[in-house]
Amino acid sequence: MATSHHFSRQEARRIAVRAQLLTAQRPADLLDTVRGLTTLQLDPVGAVAPAADLVLWTRLGPAYHLADLRTALADRRIIELSAFLYPAEDMALHRAQMAAWPGGLGGPAPRHARQRDWVAANDRARRDILARLRDNGPLTSRDLPDTCELPWQSTGWTNDKNVTKLLDFMAARGEVAVAGRKGRDRLWDLADRVYPADPVVPLEVAVRERDRRLLGSLGLSRATGQESMFTSGGPDAPGEPATVEGVRGTWRVDPALLDGSASFEGRAALLSPFDRLVYLRTRALELFGFDYQLEMYKPAAKRRWGYYALPILYGDELVGKLDATADRTSGVFGVSAVHQDVEFTAEMSAAVDAEIAALAAWLNLDLRRAAPLPSAHGMRPPPLQAGRASRRHPRTAADRCTPVGPGRNGAPAYPPAARPGQRRRPRRRPGALDPARLGLPAR
Repeated sequence: MATSHHFSRQEARRIAVRAQLLTAQRPADLLDTVRGLTTLQLDPVGAVAPAADLVLWTRLGPAYHLADLRTALADRRIIELSAFLYPAEDMALHRAQMAAWPGGLGGPAPRHARQRDWVAANDRARRDILARLRDNGPLTSRDLPDTCELPWQSTGWTNDKNVTKLLDFMAARGEVAVAGRKGRDRLWDLADRVYPADPVVPLEVAVRERDRRLLGSLGLSRATGQESMFTSGGPDAPGEPATVEGVRGTWRVDPALLDGSASFEGRAALLSPFDRLVYLRTRALELFGFDYQLEMYKPAAKRRWGYYALPILYGDELVGKLDATADRTSGVFGVSAVHQDVEFTAEMSAAVDAEIAALAAWLNLDLRRAAPLPSAHGMRPPPLQAGRASRRHPRTAADRCTPVGPGRNGAPAYPPAARPGQRRRPRRRPGALDPARLGLPAR
């Protein structure tokens, strides 16, 4: 019988932060980082920086350059699949799933049956795409004629996007693969020309190994329910069972992350909205008490934290959000507000301020602030200071939103908020946060 663990919330947070490579001990290089995280999500929104680049900078710091990821993709050390990036050696695990398309361990679901039937109805077009890629690949979807006999029907933006949908399904089948990019357009080629020629792992073995690596990147995860990211759940879920003080239900924990928890040393970090530490909104609320939504689809007047607010990590706590945008035309990284979920100490303010300056320098932009960060604990802000909420100064309509730019369309969907449409009161805590309690070095 597997060992069962019980953690305080702080212990659970530290396991999650360590798993996400966000302690003071930074990972060695780009490939080690991607292996540790298992995947990077691609997102085209560049309000600050593309999601994958921002996640890498948060881990590697100034050692990461934008050209590094492009080079790794060009060298095929990292592979793009379904808008995510993976280490090339992991493709043997994914090709097992491709070989079982359209289903998996449990067989095809009804929606998969529809996809299978549509691809079969357009088999002539599928074979035409393979022939054109074989002779002239790599090609973009624009370079491929639409010879589908049965149009793809959808209530969304993919309606009648026949070539795009067929390529996606062919990629899921393991027939074609993304070989690069031409601007924002994907370049398609035969999968055998893109993926390493490693033996395909049996499906059951591949599923277990992918889930094991996923748990290693999360630290703790739900084994079942909407917040579970495992392919196999229940008794087949990886790791060992665990409970967290004050949180309902059971979790799975990676036992490899339990060693060294007492020597945790944290740091300040600015996170992408697509960062795995905050990607699962309910998990972030349960473990960190962190209320967050990506608000770029909201009208400006209804935003609380900004168009593309960056969560702020300090030690093992998520302590606020940074409302900032990168204006590359004017060469400015503009900070509109630092929303503090807890009252910042002088040490916290200095650490967050240094991260903001480092981000601006990495982007090669001039830093401009709407107002300086508070520099000392206990300073009372003006009643309507943007981004500030505390017991003495609850949010008002004036400081719930700060417009930072026009809305954008075409970005990938993001996970739903933990409590859609609801606002959570600021957490009541006795006094300011103690850096030593968060695992940060004494100053």
